Amino acid sequence: MKALVGLLIGLSMISVGLCQTTTTQAVPASQPPMHYGMPLSLSDAKRVLAAAEAEATREGWPVAIAVVDPSGFLVAFSRLDNTQLGSVEVAIEKSRTSVLYRRATKEFEDRLVQGGANLKVLRLPGLPIEGGIPIVVGGKIVGAIGVSGVQSTQDAQVAAAGAKALSSAAK
Repeated sequence: MKALVGLLIGLSMISVGLCQTTTTQAVPASQPPMHYGMPLSLSDAKRVLAAAEAEATREGWPVAIAVVDPSGFLVAFSRLDNTQLGSVEVAIEKSRTSVLYRRATKEFEDRLVQGGANLKVLRLPGLPIEGGIPIVVGGKIVGAIGVSGVQSTQDAQVAAAGAKALSSAAK
């Protein structure tokens, strides 16, 4: 029991340290983390999904696409034809990781590449691989999108197209 409590405290401390930046834009460490907003609706999630699907189809990339609400629960999902089956869970996990830590999953991947003390990211629940992006509307996180199936930079391109569809529609 003591070991479990110690582990949870350690993970909490790591999480606090990692929550100093936000989504897809660079934010000074002194800026507080972005707040969560009201969950995106099913129709909004479908709009995000459609934009991501259009980008993947245009590029000819077979991907799985997951859209979650601010709590990390699945709202909409799509698996394009010929997508590898392993990408299903990876897309969902990328979206959850992104929304729960309030940042793009690329930030975790970048820390891993740096090595050293940054390897503590591996101890966090979630998936530290590019392709998960928070969906921000009105300066608040309303959900996230995760994509898997091709190279992680390509996954991120598809995710960004989906996230942009809702973010730009709100303006």
